[in-house]
Amino acid sequence: MKKPSERTGDYGISDLLGLGSQSARKNYYPALQKQIEELEQERNRYKWLFEMALHGIFQGDLRGGFLACNPAMAKICGYSSPQDLQARVIRLREQLFCSASEFDTLRQELLDNGSISAREIRLCRADNTAVDVAITLLRRPDLGPEVVEAFVADISERVQARKELVQINADLECRVKDRTQALQDANVGLHFQIAEREKAERELVIAAEAAADANRSKDKYLAAASHDLLQPLNAARLTISALQDSALPAEEARMVHQVHRALEGAEDLLADLLDISKLDQKAMVPDLALTDIAALAKGLGQEFESVAANAGIGLRVRTIPALAKTDQRMLTRILRNLLSNAFRYTRSGRVLLALRARHDSLRIEVWDTGVGIEESKLQDIFTEFHQLLPQGTGGRQGAGLGLAIVDRMVSVLGYQMDVVSRPGRGSRFSLQLPVEMHTVASKIEQPIVAAVPGFAGTRVLVIDNEPAVLESMKLLLERWGCLVIASPDERQALEYLRQSKEVPAAMLADYHLDDEKTGWQAIEAVRTLLGKQLPAALVTADCSYELRKQMRAQQLPILNKPVKPNRLRALLTSLLSEN
Repeated sequence: MKKPSERTGDYGISDLLGLGSQSARKNYYPALQKQIEELEQERNRYKWLFEMALHGIFQGDLRGGFLACNPAMAKICGYSSPQDLQARVIRLREQLFCSASEFDTLRQELLDNGSISAREIRLCRADNTAVDVAITLLRRPDLGPEVVEAFVADISERVQARKELVQINADLECRVKDRTQALQDANVGLHFQIAEREKAERELVIAAEAAADANRSKDKYLAAASHDLLQPLNAARLTISALQDSALPAEEARMVHQVHRALEGAEDLLADLLDISKLDQKAMVPDLALTDIAALAKGLGQEFESVAANAGIGLRVRTIPALAKTDQRMLTRILRNLLSNAFRYTRSGRVLLALRARHDSLRIEVWDTGVGIEESKLQDIFTEFHQLLPQGTGGRQGAGLGLAIVDRMVSVLGYQMDVVSRPGRGSRFSLQLPVEMHTVASKIEQPIVAAVPGFAGTRVLVIDNEPAVLESMKLLLERWGCLVIASPDERQALEYLRQSKEVPAAMLADYHLDDEKTGWQAIEAVRTLLGKQLPAALVTADCSYELRKQMRAQQLPILNKPVKPNRLRALLTSLLSEN
């Protein structure tokens, strides 16, 4: 049997309530004290959380006011303390909630469901302003029929930010709308501009086609002018050349010489005008080929020897072995114009044509001791019909086109030209050829021209559809002792050769004949009839690149009109040497 003082660890309800024996109560005190302390700690913890919470917490009666609230709740509602809030707000419906209808809705929902989570509402502050909060309500029927506990979070900043965001969205939508309208208006304007541009492009196409037609017409006109305008001048020039070879009295010889110079000036002026027009129309295409520049310079030196002698001016040509890929005709024209200009404006002293090597390029220089050019006028000298005064004694009177042609041809060839001049001292024109230069000039095969003692008894066939040119050519060649077979077309020439059985030593033919025939066709027909490769050349006013390229492929030389007697003599000598 247990003694009353023995511990068993098991206490009844009476023992816990102090109704047991004295010894039992004494044994319960430590456990009870421990539980009381734990409850006190929990109470203090809850109180601390309740008072220090960042969000509002309150307990209230939906039919009355607050039962309890924390400082955060008082702060949210604009009161100084929880006691102040509880004392002044005695009716939640009328004094705490901004909307009575909203309160009624919440109350009914709580009675039905027992809780509400994170509902956004508006509460009244002490200064009668509204504050936006998110409230969570829990009904506590164990404490009373309409007792609730609530957790309240101030969401004023969030609501304000949301309002601002809504406003920003509204503004953005407005801006998007305005921008959309602006884009629509811009699209309308753009469609109009596109339509206008398409219209302008169509008009430009039409204008370009018209311009192309005009250019083609102009090219045809230039070709016709080259042929038709130069033909009578060429005929007169050949006739005068024949007269010069005759034994005339001194006075008549002087008059013939004056006529010769006048015709020469007219021919050169017309040729310059045609060249300027072709260059401006970009109708002159360079025909590039490997050229012996030294031989070209020496040839120009020989050409200007008589000019220098007549003017009493020294002429020196300094060359180096050099080859360059260039258009020989255009480069010759450039240097000839520069030399003519040098003699024209030089009273005394000398003119120098020099070739100088510059690394992988070639520099061609023309020096003179003439009147010189002021620096402010250096650009003016390349303007059409611009002349410097006073002139020297060398060369013919110019029309002011020589340097304009030089400037355009240099541009077409892609070269560089520099001008240095000092008034009263002279000028230097230098041309830079940006092409490969070879130092072994012997790479060009020079034709071996046999010496021709003269033209006496040499039979030459000449075909030209211009009667005046044909007669003048016949007259000049006969003055040189040639036996000339003159024919206006291929048919008559072939008929004469068949009947006479004569075999010409050389043949000269104009390119553009009647009935759309060409001199090349006539040459081929005569060669076929004779059964031999008869030496022949074209004498034509057609200076086109296409013709030169075509005839070079056929190895057929071309002499351009107006024909200069010395060049005709050189050409005929070269043809006869082939026999």
